Amino acid sequence: MSDKSSRESRKRAIEAARKAEARRRRRTRLAIGGGAVVAAAAIAVGVTLGVSGGPASGGTAGGGTAGGGTAGGGTAPKLASLSTLGTLQAAPAAGPLGPEAVPVPAGTALAGTTVAAGAQPVDGISCSAGEQTLFHIHAHLTIFVNGVARQVPAAIGIPGGVAQNTASGTFIGSGTCFYWLHTHAADGIVHIESPAVRTFTLGEFFDEWGQPLGSSVAGPAHGHVTVLYNGKVFEGNPRDVPLTAHAQIQLEVGTPLVAPESISWAGTGL
Repeated sequence: MSDKSSRESRKRAIEAARKAEARRRRRTRLAIGGGAVVAAAAIAVGVTLGVSGGPASGGTAGGGTAGGGTAGGGTAPKLASLSTLGTLQAAPAAGPLGPEAVPVPAGTALAGTTVAAGAQPVDGISCSAGEQTLFHIHAHLTIFVNGVARQVPAAIGIPGGVAQNTASGTFIGSGTCFYWLHTHAADGIVHIESPAVRTFTLGEFFDEWGQPLGSSVAGPAHGHVTVLYNGKVFEGNPRDVPLTAHAQIQLEVGTPLVAPESISWAGTGL
């Protein structure tokens, strides 16, 4: 197949996946319309959730900015300069574009996907019949273990995920239910779709994934964990990293450390 034909095929596959997701969201809006009105009223009187899932004041729709603001009036993360890490290994070449128009790393998945028995709530995060639309943002997660790229697999947070095979790779379009944090493809895009405006964290995402996360462990990988957040060093517990709108999060286990890798959100529609 020529390069031009391959590009056209990929464009058609991405467009088909986007249309399918748009149809699902339209159905979801119709189904949860009444509930969204109730939730919006609650927000109007100040019932907003903070980083820990408890009450907080001053919530803002959209999860704040990728520069460090958080929904629910949370404190911006403490960041340090990259220079504090010393010499960094150059980021590898981006992989091929996946079905969400975002590169898919060439490495294997960090871990498989697991689901709580009966799709029970995890950290207060429910598994809903359809995707939520009241609060809808996206973040990107990149993972390196000893300098080698690892994938964040598709179908995290989508029990019974049904795969759609596209020219650009696998896309999980439907499932038994959708947790408010989930992945449709192995490209690192974390979809945050919740019926309440709040700040979710990387620790909650890993709990949904069924994998441990801490200062010396990420899934099955053990070693010192370094987190880069929007091109700077996150200072604190990796579990506390906020999943803000268009955040670029890089999780590194062990050494060598890799320079920040980022994606372009332009053209993704996310």
